[in-house]
Amino acid sequence: MLDIAIGTFTMRPYVFAFFAAFLLACVPHVGWKKTLSFTGLGYLIAFISEKLSITTGIPYGWYYYIDSTKTRELWIWGVPFFDSLSYVFLTYCSYTTALLILSPLATRGADLITLETRAIRRSWAALVLGAFLQTFLDIIIDPVALQGSRWFLGQIYGYREVGVHFGVPLSNYIGWLLTSFVLVAVFQWVDRRQETETPRGIFPMPFRSLLGPILYLSVLLFNWGVTLWIGEKLMALTGIFIFTLPIVLVVLLALQRVNRYREEELREHLKDYPWSPLGRW
Repeated sequence: MLDIAIGTFTMRPYVFAFFAAFLLACVPHVGWKKTLSFTGLGYLIAFISEKLSITTGIPYGWYYYIDSTKTRELWIWGVPFFDSLSYVFLTYCSYTTALLILSPLATRGADLITLETRAIRRSWAALVLGAFLQTFLDIIIDPVALQGSRWFLGQIYGYREVGVHFGVPLSNYIGWLLTSFVLVAVFQWVDRRQETETPRGIFPMPFRSLLGPILYLSVLLFNWGVTLWIGEKLMALTGIFIFTLPIVLVVLLALQRVNRYREEELREHLKDYPWSPLGRW
């Protein structure tokens, strides 16, 4: 048991590094209570979706796990622990990237702050955009993960039939989109509670609004790096083509929106989140 506990962390240090980055970004954003609530619920939903798919083919299509590391890291009911954990930080970074796109933007010194409101956080636009952003991440992640025998992930899973996208079937992406909708909706549900005092864990961390989107880009760069490292140039180039235009558009549109908010947007932001760094001016 001790060897398995140690191996769970040492075999997948990149997963827990991303998860630590999620905590660093999410706790100052929504507080400890909501962060822990979403972590538990998000993990449970992701685990159920994976367990269902390996036994029924829904929602990702038929695939299977290869338990070659079962004696070296934690597996739960036929599913590796780290795999379901990944959904938690992928959902958060996708959702906060959607908030960056949808919210008015303000600066305080060198800091960039999203003027989020409860209406924006709970909106259908944030739900839909966050779900699609998470699915787009998997378009980059899954093909290189399927080549796990060629890098330090190891060959932990496979599909019953070879898919059209570098071996990944389209059903996988449909399943990711459906699951992402559920996960983002659950985060919005967890975040629905309105606090009258500053939640524990929230503090004016510099560049807090950018931490989620930076985590999103970090996951992209990590997977692109691995793809190039194993020599899959076409796979890497395809992923770069998919994301280059959206990234450029997001950056350019963000630059055009900085400090061009209306006074009522600022008042609504401070009304909903009086602990915002902008409320300390």
